Amino acid sequence: MQDDSEVHNDIAKSQLRTLLGSLIDDVLLEINHDMTIMHSNAAGISLLGDDLIGSDLCQRLTYTDLKDDFHSAIATKKIVEFTTTPSGFSVANRFRQLRGRMLYLDETTVIVLLMDMTLQHNLEKMRRDFIANVSHELRSPLTSLIGFVETMQGSDDMETQTRDRFLGIMADEAKRMSRLIDDLMSLAKVENEEHIAPMARVFIENIVQSVIVSLTRRVQETGREIIFTDRRNYTDQAPIILGETDAMTEVFHNLIDNAIKYSFPESTISVDMLTNNANDTLTINITNHGEGIEEKHIPRLTERFYRVDKGRSRQMGGTGLGLAIVKHIINKHRGELIITSTLNEKTVFSVILPLAQ
Repeated sequence: MQDDSEVHNDIAKSQLRTLLGSLIDDVLLEINHDMTIMHSNAAGISLLGDDLIGSDLCQRLTYTDLKDDFHSAIATKKIVEFTTTPSGFSVANRFRQLRGRMLYLDETTVIVLLMDMTLQHNLEKMRRDFIANVSHELRSPLTSLIGFVETMQGSDDMETQTRDRFLGIMADEAKRMSRLIDDLMSLAKVENEEHIAPMARVFIENIVQSVIVSLTRRVQETGREIIFTDRRNYTDQAPIILGETDAMTEVFHNLIDNAIKYSFPESTISVDMLTNNANDTLTINITNHGEGIEEKHIPRLTERFYRVDKGRSRQMGGTGLGLAIVKHIINKHRGELIITSTLNEKTVFSVILPLAQ
């Protein structure tokens, strides 16, 4: 017959197992003192494998001091915190970051709680990378400016031609920093407001045509040509979206400007507008004929500061933020940006937007 303490322990473990089943995202494991997993909730089985029960904890988690921390939790009867990763039952699991806690329950059982911190870990990495990239992008023009200023200050008899050349370079570097700051502010604004869907009715064709007109002179100077074609089935009805005029102008100015920069001389940039009646969307394809983009680069093109050719991008005045801004604006408009490219042939940027009802 069980004494009161044993009954109390059985009740506690029954309540624990009820708690095990109620947790959806966090993993809760019941481990005996030889580190064998006795019970787990569904989240634990999903994360650590179907054959989890009866296996050794050391086979399921990867970190150096696991055994020492486990025995420390038993000896001190205090919570021991740690960070770990699953031992790799899938490729996705290998990149997970888990925060864990061990708690002594009784002379046979230790509780292990695992919380998935992968998203927070990735966000922190993005923040660090962003700060490093901004610092690098600003340091280069600042170094140039400081160098030319010091040279001019140390020369009393600098020739006018040399001084003017230095001042021209300094002006270009200052403008480059100004463009970078403007793009950073635009990106911050659109990211902060991305969750707010725009509600104004916008004639999207008018925006695209206006951008084309604003770029026509520069295109003609380079021998290129922009051709707009309305390929919709019903061209008598103006395509209307719910959007923001200034934001969509920025999208198409950026994409068509990119198409001009990276196209072959005296080639044609095509801007085609189509509709998909099945899902009430409007697609605008911007196609340029040029060197194209390797497939490995395409998924990363909309990352902040990602450039396929850093030297060429800077030479053309790019900040590395344009496509990131475009992506977030299109997301705000509940649309999609698709990029396809064939090397030494063409690149197509497709903007897909839901039509207003």
